Amino acid sequence: MTTITTTSRVIHLLDGETLLEALERTGHEIEFQCRSGFCGMCRTTLRAGAVDYPSPPLAFIGPSEILPCCCRVTQPISIECSVPEQAQQLELDLPGKQLELL
Repeated sequence: MTTITTTSRVIHLLDGETLLEALERTGHEIEFQCRSGFCGMCRTTLRAGAVDYPSPPLAFIGPSEILPCCCRVTQPISIECSVPEQAQQLELDLPGKQLELL
């Protein structure tokens, strides 16, 4: 299980899951459209770590940017992506819910 540190929390990438799917599953705000590296809508900043791409994405990405929809996380990473504050508060109020909040 690979560790992903975002602006809001620490999450773990499940087997077979894309980074975009993990961010969605954990309530992070991230825009997307194509889910395959064509549009670049999910582009986010990589603060630390490394990813690679099974095939080069068609969307432009800068030197410190990644496309969560199609990248493959190769080691623990840190990215700029957050969970809305309102959603964080709702999760804290749920009984039995255990999250690593930053």
